[in-house]
Amino acid sequence: MKKTVLSLALAMVFGVTATANTYTEEEKVPVKAAESTITWKGYKVTGEHAGTMALKSGHLVMDGKKLTGGEFVVDMNSLTVTDLKAGEGKEKLEGHLKSDDFFGVANHPEAKLVITSAESFGKNSYTVQGDLTIKDITKPVTFVISMFQDKATASIKIDRSKFNVRYGSGSFFDNLGDKTIYDEFDLVVDLAL
Repeated sequence: MKKTVLSLALAMVFGVTATANTYTEEEKVPVKAAESTITWKGYKVTGEHAGTMALKSGHLVMDGKKLTGGEFVVDMNSLTVTDLKAGEGKEKLEGHLKSDDFFGVANHPEAKLVITSAESFGKNSYTVQGDLTIKDITKPVTFVISMFQDKATASIKIDRSKFNVRYGSGSFFDNLGDKTIYDEFDLVVDLAL
């Protein structure tokens, strides 16, 4: 009798654990915004800068164990520079990135990503198509997302010039020389589920 009760208890525990991240029908899985991180890196002829932004809200849409969609909102006012310290131009660069020369956060306080499709490859990875909105301009993006139990990670390369972020861009201005800032920047997103 004790063995039967113990076996049932173990089966229930392992059964719940095994299906904790499986959904029986399409379901929105909220992201823990405060525990998630977004890091960015931008490049220029003479070097690079890096920083962070905060996720305001988000969810993934799951059907069984399969990713089918999602939506995320980023707080653009939270944009910080992490490769400089106070007194090294950190505050000046943060202010410039938030200005109309770059992301114009006073008028565009949020950026948004909507996942429109996800195609699985490998065990836990997806090629994702989505619509990214920055400065009220929406453009399609493609990236890879990997999912593991209570975490999802994505790397996204974004061409800022498509969102009217043209300051220092060699695509729009001639003779910038070593003041050229490359159009593409990288985001690494770690989502806590």
